[in-house]
Amino acid sequence: MPITVAIYEDNSALREALIILIKGLESFTLVGAHGDCNEIEAQLHFTQPDVILMDIDLPGRSGIEGAYIVKQISPSTEVLMLTVFDEDEKVFNALCAGASGYLLKKTPPSKILEAIEEVYSGGAPMSPVIARKVLQLFPKKPAVNLELDKLTSREQEVLTSLAKGNSYKMVATELNISIDTVRTHIKRIYEKMHVHSVAEAINKAFLKK
Repeated sequence: MPITVAIYEDNSALREALIILIKGLESFTLVGAHGDCNEIEAQLHFTQPDVILMDIDLPGRSGIEGAYIVKQISPSTEVLMLTVFDEDEKVFNALCAGASGYLLKKTPPSKILEAIEEVYSGGAPMSPVIARKVLQLFPKKPAVNLELDKLTSREQEVLTSLAKGNSYKMVATELNISIDTVRTHIKRIYEKMHVHSVAEAINKAFLKK
């Protein structure tokens, strides 16, 4: 079954390029392309896409606000930020709002398509410069964190690997376990931390002060 995708991008030329990119493959179905997210509630109720490509700098509501609204209305929809911004505050606010991935607009089209598939499969794709910024949040010595204390050492390893932007498959390879085992660990992490997404778990474990 094709992955349904919606686009929120105010640059008409880029929006059209993304439309052509998504429509060019049978593995994706485009269910909407919009220049702003001011009517996103109604649009979500109508389409409920699997993945949303979301710009940050939109007229009216920002993409960060849009990402938050998406996760409130349609928690199963994955939000993949696609933006020119690589500032720490923008990155972290987007992740805290519920975005599951963060790509810069200079990302090659083939990598954007791979990221859509990855985020749909439970991964957290990030451009290398963004992944580095997220990694810089980690202290040199682990700080006491009550949320992390809820997890077993293996569950902590899985969450740390996901925070690097690794897909489930990459986590499995890194930790030498099966993808099914990774999914089991993720399910338990969600239950223990009372979260519903990888980004929310990372935020709760590593980003909150």
